[in-house]
Amino acid sequence: MVRSFGFAHPGTRTHGPQLWLTNTAILAHMIVADDNAETTAADEGSAYQESPHRGWHSRGYHPHFDSPEKLQSITFRLHDSVPLALIERWRDEIVELDPARSRQDQLMAQIADYEDAGIGDCWLKDPRIGAIVESALLHFDGQQYRLLEWCVMPNHVHALVEVLLGCRLAAIVQGWKSHSARRANRVLNRTGAFWMLDYFDRYVRNEAHLTLVREYIRMNPVKAKLCERPEQWRWSSASKAESRSV
Repeated sequence: MVRSFGFAHPGTRTHGPQLWLTNTAILAHMIVADDNAETTAADEGSAYQESPHRGWHSRGYHPHFDSPEKLQSITFRLHDSVPLALIERWRDEIVELDPARSRQDQLMAQIADYEDAGIGDCWLKDPRIGAIVESALLHFDGQQYRLLEWCVMPNHVHALVEVLLGCRLAAIVQGWKSHSARRANRVLNRTGAFWMLDYFDRYVRNEAHLTLVREYIRMNPVKAKLCERPEQWRWSSASKAESRSV
């Protein structure tokens, strides 16, 4: 059984900021981070902090929810996976497309469909780079977080984690990105931006939501027509024999 989903503890906010992207400057800044550097502006230090958990917060890009023992669905992307101009066009076009769905949900669905088409350099499809990213995800599993599901797609990464008490989600994700970017750039003999600066996170609300998140992560390679069955995608939890339960 899951001890805790995404519900905030008493005394905290139960609804976060609207995750709607409206500012071109914010989006532009997201895609110019140089993760080849030893540290970046996003580097918040060790995942262990004296008072680490910040609840709802933002560094000026996307709002994030940081709370211990909550299940979080995380997505981060290569810097060239979705062009800024295209996101801006979609933002303007989807206002009235589907009144039953939030604008944010519609935008995220379009981004997901686009990146699943394998746009950009797609460095993660290189087995050497896929192995580097998967190794980064697994490195502190059981120490800073519990990694329940993951999938390294050609140009983006999905992970389902439970952040452990005393550890900070932003620092965990930055550790994944910084470590993998430095190693990947060396392998690829390149410098410069590797990942988009920020990341997306969504906390798991209940058992039904957990089932949907796990299914989405496992089926993403199948949906993108990269394989016929989830277990055939090498850099994923679905390909591993062990079953990771909450």
